[in-house]
Amino acid sequence: MRFHSIFLLILFSILGVKAQSKKYIVHTVAFYNFENLFDTIKGPNYDGDWLPNGGQHWTSKKYNQKLENLSKVIMQIGTNDQQKDAPTFIGCSEAENRGVLEDLIKKPNLANIDYGIVHFDSPDKRGIDVALLYQKKYFKPTTFINIPLIIFRDKSKNDSKIEKQTVREVEDDNGETDKTEVLINENKKRVYTRDILLVTGFLDGEEINILVNHWPSRSGGEKKSSKFREAAGRLDRKIMDSIYKVNPNAKIICMGDLNDGTYNKSVKEGIGAKLKKSEVKRFGVYNPFEQMAKDGFATLFYRDAGDIFDQIMVSETLIKDDFSSFRYWKAGIYNKQFMIQTTGQYKGYPLRHSLSEVGFSDHFPVYIYLIKEVK
Repeated sequence: MRFHSIFLLILFSILGVKAQSKKYIVHTVAFYNFENLFDTIKGPNYDGDWLPNGGQHWTSKKYNQKLENLSKVIMQIGTNDQQKDAPTFIGCSEAENRGVLEDLIKKPNLANIDYGIVHFDSPDKRGIDVALLYQKKYFKPTTFINIPLIIFRDKSKNDSKIEKQTVREVEDDNGETDKTEVLINENKKRVYTRDILLVTGFLDGEEINILVNHWPSRSGGEKKSSKFREAAGRLDRKIMDSIYKVNPNAKIICMGDLNDGTYNKSVKEGIGAKLKKSEVKRFGVYNPFEQMAKDGFATLFYRDAGDIFDQIMVSETLIKDDFSSFRYWKAGIYNKQFMIQTTGQYKGYPLRHSLSEVGFSDHFPVYIYLIKEVK
């Protein structure tokens, strides 16, 4: 077995049991919104601002600096005195295409890590997609699928014809097919947004399922657009339920830039995420970032108000007390000083791109640790 990182924990202080030193394998699972990771080549998407002659004057020099900046962050997410290694997984959003991800993982900071990529082009008009980067030596993907979020904006106040469309089929061990369906309204205009990425595979021999999200924005106002994110939350829940029908003991991680806080209906009711581990029932979901939000932490800021839109949630199967297989340990926000704006109106905000400076992102990345006891 390859050990990603082995460290000692004093369980008296961390896990609340008898004091004793034990060895654990640890894997970092991260999510990072790359904020407008565009190349300099004209594509079929709406990328006009991100070309050398576009509004952002996006040159090869700026593009390569952006890649360098992101790679510097990625290699350090979740690292500390106990965890020296780069993340095993990085869910990401706002990547224009597979090519920019290939350029990113070839940067010197990441080249020796040997990341693999799972990516699909999404129907988002700007062409900003979600993807999953993974360390090939620890994770072996077996299946992956992009699941469309089919939502509509009202075109007419008249009654509309409703039809059903199957967006995913899963065959269980008994050969029965579970269908996830969405409503299609012929008198409504579809809103093209990012797909949900589902990746299943084996982490050091244990099966794990990862959902990567970038939910619809708050364009038009939070209240008016909330129904779209609530639909995304319900779709995530349906995907999880379909996984459980195949494997009731499945381990699931749901991550992404949700464009909603931990307290919003899309998360609390759509996904059913809980604040406390003790509240999580069988097939339930625990959200460690809800307490962080209550404590005043943030992954982004808008008009001087911070919030946590970037979240990683875990299934009930990952919060059990038995560490003979991989379990959730703890979570964090990676916001080192070099990633923070230090002057001006936006002092304290994430250091993002501007016409005068190639920054990092307008979001801070988030991460969790998965650990397993070494016998």
